[in-house]
Amino acid sequence: MDWQRSLLISAMLVVLYMLFLEWNKFQEANAPVEDRSTVEEIVTPELPEPSIDGISTEIADTENVSDLPTAIEDSVEQVIKTPKAANTRLVKVSTDVLTVLIDTHGGDIVRVELPEHLTKLGEGASPFILLNRGTSTTYIAQSGLVGANGTDTNKGRPLFATSAGEYLLETGQDSVEVNLTLQQGNVLITKRFSFKRGDYLIDLTYLVDNKSSDTWKAGLFGQIKRDSHNPTVTNAMGMQPFLGAAITTVDENYKKLDFEDIADEPLKEKITGGWVAMVQHYFVSAWVPTQSTMNSFNLKKLGSQDLYMLGFTSPQVSIEPGAKGEIKAAFYAGPKDQYRFEKISPYLDLTLDYGWLWWIAKPLFWVLYQLHEFLGNWGWSIILLTVMIKAAFFKLSATSYRSMANMRKLQPEMARLKDLYGDDRQKMSQETMNLYKREKVNPMGGCLPILVQMPVFIALYWVLMESVELRHSPWIMWINDLSVKDPYFVLPLIMGVSMFVQQKLNPTPPDPMQAKIMQMMPIAFTFFFMFFPAGLVLYWTVNNGLSIVQQWLITRKIEGEAVKK
Repeated sequence: MDWQRSLLISAMLVVLYMLFLEWNKFQEANAPVEDRSTVEEIVTPELPEPSIDGISTEIADTENVSDLPTAIEDSVEQVIKTPKAANTRLVKVSTDVLTVLIDTHGGDIVRVELPEHLTKLGEGASPFILLNRGTSTTYIAQSGLVGANGTDTNKGRPLFATSAGEYLLETGQDSVEVNLTLQQGNVLITKRFSFKRGDYLIDLTYLVDNKSSDTWKAGLFGQIKRDSHNPTVTNAMGMQPFLGAAITTVDENYKKLDFEDIADEPLKEKITGGWVAMVQHYFVSAWVPTQSTMNSFNLKKLGSQDLYMLGFTSPQVSIEPGAKGEIKAAFYAGPKDQYRFEKISPYLDLTLDYGWLWWIAKPLFWVLYQLHEFLGNWGWSIILLTVMIKAAFFKLSATSYRSMANMRKLQPEMARLKDLYGDDRQKMSQETMNLYKREKVNPMGGCLPILVQMPVFIALYWVLMESVELRHSPWIMWINDLSVKDPYFVLPLIMGVSMFVQQKLNPTPPDPMQAKIMQMMPIAFTFFFMFFPAGLVLYWTVNNGLSIVQQWLITRKIEGEAVKK
């Protein structure tokens, strides 16, 4: 009859597993549809008041501050007065890593696609859209000139001319430039976007040719305007990456604020150089002004709308009559690449949010990156890195497992003491301590070595979570993307079994309630790890496997020595 009961239980587990797979397919099939449309003409929203962009005009120097407007208004009425043909004109720029749409009205970046990073695996997959002025979402990068002779004023945004509607980085070319021109009286202003091969950094340069008889003055602003939509599909039990703004300040190298933080309290900051970024899982967009000037930064919510603005304003530049000048900034839109960020601006690499253990995580990522350069597969690189970390802590782990094995050896004697003094807690505690002293066993010896190792394992956990390199990276067989959950949940189940085996090697807690809780942990962890990225589960499973081997060998050795005695 036992075999029939075992067969029935096994059949029930298989049915539950199949039902869970079907439920997972249903969840994925009903995930929110991505808004891939781009609005080519701005239509009037149903608002009682014209919408305000809220562009900061706080110029870092105080010269001629009275000449500056208090805000740049991009009202609905002003946009509708713009000729439709110009308003619908979107300039397309294509490089090997970027596809960008620039609106000639204002010269704003209204869409950024990343051809090297697809929305999903498989045939027919579309490039990932980072920025977009869609029908249901807003995420754009705006820039312009404010001040005495600024092109962006309370009267509206400028309408630029361009020589072509599409620009392509041709084979053999290292860069491509897009020039938007504007005649401001006797002043010719060229807004130039420069794109480089293999680079997600876009250089912005305003070229000013002052042929007037007056000194020309203006400052550059750049801002990211975005709603609070979350492009990462997560569930309550999955990973919840940070979504929000980040900035470097005088007091903090890296300060992050979610949308609620910005809505509760706007942030203003002045700093030499600096940057301001919008951070999401794997990807970043950031404005980086000239690093040698004192720039003003402003982060705030725009009225009652679900729109947030984070931007900067640089000092005014004066260009004498008959002279030429330029104002520069840069805009990054792409994956989190800490080595590229280090070259762009100080502390921008901290947008790869490893938490307070970043000082451990960075070297771990470097080792993982070097292993991938050698092995060419991120899955095997994770396994080898886990082995290396385990080897580095071999002696500490051995101390911990030796202590656990000694505790396990004392289990029969502990049970005898419990039978004798179970009703007298004080006597039981006293006799237990005497037993530990007599056998030279430290009950805390198994905990302290593990605590020392925890920061390293937590840091590695965040490295695997934040590394865009793992996105859509295959390992073997059915694991074709290490950044998402195992589609068949095989790795989590193996991890759960490894936890169960490892638990059996540990001494049983004397408290019955504690023992029951420990028995439930492998089941609970298995359930939670079903929704974790496969790369993280792989690391945890390999670590458990190595721990089991080491612990089993040590336990067997100590128990063998006890038998000989």
